[in-house]
Amino acid sequence: MIPTTDLKKGVKVELDGKPYSIIQSAFTNPGKGSAFYKCRMKNLETGLVIERTFKSGVDTGLMEPDLEEKVMEYMYDDPEGFNFMDQETFESIHLTKDQVGDQGDFLQEGIKFDVLYYNGLPIAIEVPNFVVLKVVETDPGLKGDTAQGGTKKAIMETGLQISVPLFIERDEMLRIDTRTRDYIERAKK
Repeated sequence: MIPTTDLKKGVKVELDGKPYSIIQSAFTNPGKGSAFYKCRMKNLETGLVIERTFKSGVDTGLMEPDLEEKVMEYMYDDPEGFNFMDQETFESIHLTKDQVGDQGDFLQEGIKFDVLYYNGLPIAIEVPNFVVLKVVETDPGLKGDTAQGGTKKAIMETGLQISVPLFIERDEMLRIDTRTRDYIERAKK
């Protein structure tokens, strides 16, 4: 069992037979009544976010989930989903578009990702915080555009659409934050 004192952001727990990751945890000690932890948790299989309250010092009923991370290399996509290769066994696995979700916008052939397994079955991928992608389509920059100016839309090689400064041109390599989907900077060559 996981004690209430361990309910912190990033901790993975099993609730009602499903794996969750705590995305927010707040301890409250009211003047009257018992202290409690209020947690927002994300289902690692479906992405559904729920809120639960646990009394401090009382059995939570939460178990540690049977999770395992494996390093996989992204190979290619097909109409049903995405294909990865295990770097240790060279075995190929297939994840559906639902399992990959929005993270599919950052997949590039040959790049390695962590694939999360629950009870021996792959359920999700974890992309790095930053990726480098090539601009394949954007409006041309105009003379006099500055870094403090406005923004324009750019389409990256994976199909991801982001807002970039006006001076960014086609075929440039950009560093993108995968958590916010924001342009960070031009990639160093």
